[in-house]
Amino acid sequence: MASSLEIKKQLYAQCFDFVENRFNTIQNTINEIQESLTSETKSSAGDKHETGRAMLQLEREKAGNQLAEIQKIKESLSKIYISNTSEFIGLGSVVYTNKSNYFIAISAGELKVDNDVFYAISPHTPIGQLLMGNTVGNAVVFREQQFKIEKIF
Repeated sequence: MASSLEIKKQLYAQCFDFVENRFNTIQNTINEIQESLTSETKSSAGDKHETGRAMLQLEREKAGNQLAEIQKIKESLSKIYISNTSEFIGLGSVVYTNKSNYFIAISAGELKVDNDVFYAISPHTPIGQLLMGNTVGNAVVFREQQFKIEKIF
């Protein structure tokens, strides 16, 4: 079985890959929109042309907002120091409860290390907010279910 530091490193790496993949997808979308805008400029004039350009501009704006959001997520991830441990749940904590296991980092969904399943969650999510600041032995109630904190590292 992997050590607690090894588990945390693997969870962090999976979150990092998740962010990089999202970043690259959005970047590719922006590049495709830019190419479409360039070729749209060369095509015929008229109402259809203007509508096409307006749609592409909206798509580019949306992709730009997504890019800004992913930059914030990247920044949050960069604030995590894997070697830090605390008896209180905070950013970067790996939390075992009697129901589920969590990695307090970014919202990246379900992650697996060895045979254990973890949910990468942001400290700003409802369950993340409930867990933050708690310690082993404490319990939180989320959606009418009680989660007892069994281990933190």
